[in-house]
Amino acid sequence: MGKNDGFLNWPRQMPASRDASERIGDYREFQIQQSEESARRQAGRCMDCGIPFCQQGCPLGNIIPDWNDLVYRGRWEQAYRALSSTNNFPEFTGRLCPAPCEGACTLTINTDAVTIEQTEREIIERAFDEGWVLPQEPTARSGRRVAVVGSGPAGLAAAQQLVRAGHNVTVYEKSDRIGGLLRYGIPDFKMEKHIIDRRLEQMKAEGVEFQTGVEIGADTSWKTIHADYDAVLVAIGAGVPRDLKVPGRDLDGVHFALTFLEQQNRVVAGDEVPDQILATGRDVIILGGGDTGSDCVGTSHRQGAKSVTQIELMPAPPETRRDTNPWPQWPLVFRTSSSQKEGGRREFAFLTKELIADNSGRVCALRGVQVQMVVDESGRTRFDEVDGTEVDLPCDLLILAMGYVAPDTGSICDQLGVDVDGRGNIRTVSGFETSQRRVLVAGDAKRGASLIVWAISDGREAARQIDAALARNPGRLPTRGMDRPFGGR
Repeated sequence: MGKNDGFLNWPRQMPASRDASERIGDYREFQIQQSEESARRQAGRCMDCGIPFCQQGCPLGNIIPDWNDLVYRGRWEQAYRALSSTNNFPEFTGRLCPAPCEGACTLTINTDAVTIEQTEREIIERAFDEGWVLPQEPTARSGRRVAVVGSGPAGLAAAQQLVRAGHNVTVYEKSDRIGGLLRYGIPDFKMEKHIIDRRLEQMKAEGVEFQTGVEIGADTSWKTIHADYDAVLVAIGAGVPRDLKVPGRDLDGVHFALTFLEQQNRVVAGDEVPDQILATGRDVIILGGGDTGSDCVGTSHRQGAKSVTQIELMPAPPETRRDTNPWPQWPLVFRTSSSQKEGGRREFAFLTKELIADNSGRVCALRGVQVQMVVDESGRTRFDEVDGTEVDLPCDLLILAMGYVAPDTGSICDQLGVDVDGRGNIRTVSGFETSQRRVLVAGDAKRGASLIVWAISDGREAARQIDAALARNPGRLPTRGMDRPFGGR
């Protein structure tokens, strides 16, 4: 695929980024689009490897070698058709996915992977520019009604698949705008929100109905939704954040990452946000070394923080793969995000012990200590403090970006009796179906906090299961309070 010896002739080359000193002055995307010649060369590095492990690494099963070959040959529209056959939203994954496909690329055995994610982005941007992204309306309507609760990538993918199969789909979103964490959890400098809006226009034209400002379980009950629709898909994400349990947690100036990020995204969208959390002129510490923490780093820079420090409990990963982390596994290696390249400190193997208050009751310092990770004989991991390393770090704004532990299932469990598993995620009993008939779950609400590509995959597969079940169970919508077999049981 591509040019058989392209990987020998052309090194991996990512597109240029706007200079950090320029981009921290605004919230526009930081990356510059490649030239067509460069994009074709990068796609041409895809080798004829025989067994494309990249497809194994991609939860969507994207047929990566095919569209790499088509891009190399300049057949962009066909590349778009191949890409969109497995991925509803390449514009999202092409910006936000950590690219497990690249970690599994055969070239990574001894050199740099093909720029699969970037090629994906180049394809879909050209498709929108050329007008190839058009509504795909079904040839017939089934008359069956499906409610999708949640408008993140899992919910949107399922909604699009279901409406294209001929069903009537309504997406319910508790926020005022559609998109879930795509809208309010991802800063605009990583993905500007017109990218979401143009896709929503296509989905509306296909027949998807969107209802914003409706929280199922509060504004209307789960029982009502369950009775009024032939099937319900729960795609509410894993929105319960991991908290910090140390003395001083309740001090002023300590906030969860999503609150901080959402407020800034709303400001960029033109909303007024009273008492906005701002990093301006502050010593900011961010607890958490993942993507969310990195997003908080970039946002803090743009707000004019005095200093930014990102802290991770785990030790720093190695620069190259360890022997225990062989190809084609995801490479657990040291990475630096675009936001981290803009400045600030990174601390690893550091444990927060206490938050210190000033005279006004606001956090002014974080007391912590260096730790050493130890694996005991039973295989359990513990963190031992390193003597003499305790220190107080200046901090008058602390952002908690330590990940998400589970979906908020209080109302759905109370009102529908849906079961959860030992981790707090919604339990499934048959594919994507929950313990309540005609109620399915997809994305982070099912698997816990995960990748956007897994959410889209789950949404597509859940839609497939709903469509198959509705086809097996013809008939009218049941009256309120009634149930009928679903999923063949």
